[in-house]
Amino acid sequence: MNATDALRLLPSLLADAGLPADPAREPLRVWAHSGVERLRFPDQASVVLKYADAPFDREHLALRLAARHDIPVPRVHAARTIPGALLMIMDDLGEPAREAGDHDGARAAVCLHAADPAAGTWLTRVDGAGLAAMPQRMAARLDALNLPEAAGLARTLTAAAAHRAAGAELPPFGLCHSEYHPTSLHIGPRDWHLLDLARAFIGPGLLDLASWHGTIAGPDTARTQALIESYAAAGGQRQALAARGGIDAASWALGWHRIWVADWFTEQIERGWSEGAEETWATAITRHLTEAVSLLRA
Repeated sequence: MNATDALRLLPSLLADAGLPADPAREPLRVWAHSGVERLRFPDQASVVLKYADAPFDREHLALRLAARHDIPVPRVHAARTIPGALLMIMDDLGEPAREAGDHDGARAAVCLHAADPAAGTWLTRVDGAGLAAMPQRMAARLDALNLPEAAGLARTLTAAAAHRAAGAELPPFGLCHSEYHPTSLHIGPRDWHLLDLARAFIGPGLLDLASWHGTIAGPDTARTQALIESYAAAGGQRQALAARGGIDAASWALGWHRIWVADWFTEQIERGWSEGAEETWATAITRHLTEAVSLLRA
């Protein structure tokens, strides 16, 4: 969906939300396939407009699911979909009071993962079999994209995938964010809210914890282990600390998260979303898969 599509749907969406027509629109973050704007009204609180292409077009459902499980998220005032695209209006939380830290991330993840996974039947489910199948599927896609080095790494991971995927459904297993970073938490003066559930799924909560520190720097198992311990101390399930797939929890989480990220980059190249940056993305895929081979001892 582009800005023109959003503008076409906006009048009816504002009516759905009971808001005045013709607000002042302030772009906050706009990308080719999604955008976030602040809508301002005279003598009335502002709201946030978000629009996105598939596969980000079910975020309104994920936010409402989270709200039903008492997870603090922005309230969705109205949402409209057209084939392959979403437009929604949410609460405007304003500017955060501070950046989220590791303790905030651990505490919010505990709340998120406590949701009943059976409630999100429409969400993608990533279990042990799903993880184990990912490297082989990726190898075929990378071959088709003529990325032989990355495809070879994916095949190396394929040989170990079934064994290393064991334990995927150990707790915490449930509602996951998918792109869980400090920017995913809005820390206000008195409370916090979880943002950006566009790629939420049902799966191993450890993937969220592995995501928290990002993938720009190399994997740091000691730092991730400390976050898992903080998660357990904040009320998360103690089995988060358990070894799985024959390796420690931190290495398992970081290894599979690298595969998850590489797979998403591969999908975006297939979709034509790399927008001239194919070589850069191919380098990132190769690096992530190289790190996964090391972490998972494939």
